[in-house]
Amino acid sequence: MRRFLRGFFIVWVVLRYGLDELLLSGFPNPLLRALRSLITIGRNLEAPRGQRLREALEQLGPIFVKFGQVLSTRRDLMPPDIAEELARLQDRVPPFPSEVAVATIERAFGQQLDQIFASFEQQPVASASIAQVHFAVLHDGREVAVKVLRPGMLPVIDKDLGLMRLMAGWVEKLSADGKRLKPREVVAEFDKYLHDELDLVREASNAAQLRRNMADLDLVLIPEMYWDWCQTEVLVMQRMKGVPISQVARLREAGVDIPKLARDGVTIFFTQVFRDGFFHADMHPGNIQVSLDPATFGRYISLDFGIVGTLTQFDKEYLAQNFTAFFRRDYKRVAELHIESGWVPADTRVDELEAGIRSVCEPYFDRPLKEISLGMVLMRLFQISRRFNVEIQPQLVLLQKTLLNIEGLGRELDPELDLWSTAKPFLEKWMIDQLGPRKFWEQLKAEAPQYAKLIPELPRLLHDFLRQRNGHDSRELLALLAEQRRTNGLLQSLIYGGLGFVLGLLAMQLLVRVRLW
Repeated sequence: MRRFLRGFFIVWVVLRYGLDELLLSGFPNPLLRALRSLITIGRNLEAPRGQRLREALEQLGPIFVKFGQVLSTRRDLMPPDIAEELARLQDRVPPFPSEVAVATIERAFGQQLDQIFASFEQQPVASASIAQVHFAVLHDGREVAVKVLRPGMLPVIDKDLGLMRLMAGWVEKLSADGKRLKPREVVAEFDKYLHDELDLVREASNAAQLRRNMADLDLVLIPEMYWDWCQTEVLVMQRMKGVPISQVARLREAGVDIPKLARDGVTIFFTQVFRDGFFHADMHPGNIQVSLDPATFGRYISLDFGIVGTLTQFDKEYLAQNFTAFFRRDYKRVAELHIESGWVPADTRVDELEAGIRSVCEPYFDRPLKEISLGMVLMRLFQISRRFNVEIQPQLVLLQKTLLNIEGLGRELDPELDLWSTAKPFLEKWMIDQLGPRKFWEQLKAEAPQYAKLIPELPRLLHDFLRQRNGHDSRELLALLAEQRRTNGLLQSLIYGGLGFVLGLLAMQLLVRVRLW
């Protein structure tokens, strides 16, 4: 019955905001087009379709708001006007009662609140669709922030997700764009994001990894997780004290170097992407503060680690080479990278893909480099790729969404920010590290234990091979023996040469000291 009532409410909201007209507009069937014309009679649908969709999602509640936020990151699938409007969605969610938060904490830890905290602020300092945050003090004096999961979320989520899957199936079957938009895959991606955010221990582990990675950068502060007080429903972390980065006037009055702050934000992001392959993927202004403490003045404070992105070595190489080729106007190389990645059908013509990419990217070069948006470059590449049936990887879409956030924030702080001049050193260093002698030496060291174990076994392996071949193929036998002799000779040369080099160094040191005496 509850599911029926929820479904009825969703249908009512869909009709009220004219989303039925938006959905049916993509259906080729003449009867459905006639139905669309009929049911829209007498309703005011003058507002843009993106605005109506955003307002409907806000009316449907927190889960649909969160869905709209995730959907806004899929700019490779959404029309630009809808994606821009969905990006305006915020978690305007009233807090749940403090008594419920306290009950959740006591249930999670099996103790009374006063046994856990010396003091606990009943009024939450932040409230979102998934959780809310309270300040508290532990008995040892440490000031903490306590994140408490909104109660009863899992049943609500599973119920709404079931309805979303049902609607996605209808759209995929009936809409002309259904297969391209992949509505069921989008819902499945949303399902993953939501269930990840429902596990606060997972968020704590993300924060701990980022804190380790960023420890030597001295540009960003990430709260310490107090693992003794971390459960799936409750997360206790170090309390961070800073000014929201959106309050630029207050930061400027406090003496913060705003242009440097903008450059530091880009540096932090590209370090996470190209050095670590592990980046904070929800870096909107609500999750970023700036420290005014004298010991850490001007550093970023990063919060909320429910969504992180990861990149493989292949992903990083793809991105670095794409950006480098783009700024050299080497569109043929960009096209080749798409084909080499396997995201474009094997029979795609390089010259056609190159021409499509050129038509998208070339207009950027009429602008100064400082005005070029790397996030928009990625988005344009994704859009042209859609024409060639490219399967865009989710981790790259998440990266593109975060890059747009970083660029928008950076240029809001400093309109003169030259993003490319900040990004270029990271790309060049990454390329050198991947192709230079340092990378070769690191790989050699990594493989050395395996080779050290294998070399003593070569005679036995050769003997076993010869027994299996039963004395045949003497030509192969001679080749193997010759190869073994060459290997032994090389190993002896390396050993004796290295020993001679070390002895030579020792002799030189002895000679220098004798002369000094």
